[in-house]
Amino acid sequence: MSCVTTALLIFFSFTFTASNNSMNNIMDYNPHCFISGCPTVTCQVNDNTTVQPITASTGYSSTESWTTACGNSSRCLIFCDFCERAFGSPSMDCLSLIVEKICLPDFHDSMLLLNSTDWCIWDNVKSLYSNFSVCTEEVSDCLLIPWPNQLVKEVFVNIHYQYFVECTTEEFSDPPPAIVFALVITPICLIPMMVSLVVLKTKNGDGTS
Repeated sequence: MSCVTTALLIFFSFTFTASNNSMNNIMDYNPHCFISGCPTVTCQVNDNTTVQPITASTGYSSTESWTTACGNSSRCLIFCDFCERAFGSPSMDCLSLIVEKICLPDFHDSMLLLNSTDWCIWDNVKSLYSNFSVCTEEVSDCLLIPWPNQLVKEVFVNIHYQYFVECTTEEFSDPPPAIVFALVITPICLIPMMVSLVVLKTKNGDGTS
C-alpha cells in the first residue's frame, strides 16, 4: 500500500470515528482540507532496509481529471476522491470502509444510549434505523453503486443479529369458538330472512317487477 493510501486511511479513520455525528461532520467539513495537502505522512518503504523515508502529501490538483464516474454533490466528491486514492476507484471495498467508519458508529452509539429492552420497541429505534439506511443509500449513490446491494444487506443482517435477535413478534390467536360460530351463522340466517321479505312484498303487490 502506498504512502498516499496509508495517509488517507489513517486520516479518514481518525476524522470520522472521533465524532458522535460523523455524517454531519463530513457535511460541515472543509473539503479542501480533506482533499488538498493538509496532512503529510512519512512512510518507510521497508523497515529492514536503509532506504531513506519517502514523504508524501495528500495533495489534490483542481485540474486533476477523474478516471471514474461520481455523484455531483461536494460530499460525493470527497468520498470519490478518497476511494480513488485508496482503492483506485469507487468500489464495494471502499463503500464497506465508509459505511464502517461513518454510518455504523452513529447507529451503534445511538443504540447503546437505549436500554436493551427498548431495542424491541419500534418507536424507539425507527429514526435510528432510518438514518442508518439513508446514510448507506447516500454513500452508495455517491459512488454510483446500486442500492440496496449485497454489502448493505449483510450489514443489516448483522445489525438485526446484534440488536434485534431477542425481539419476539406478537402472535395472534384464533378467536373463541363461540365468536367464530356467531360470525358464521349470522349472515347464513340473514339470507333466508331477506328472501322471505322479498317474496312477501311481491305477494302483497308491492313489487315493481
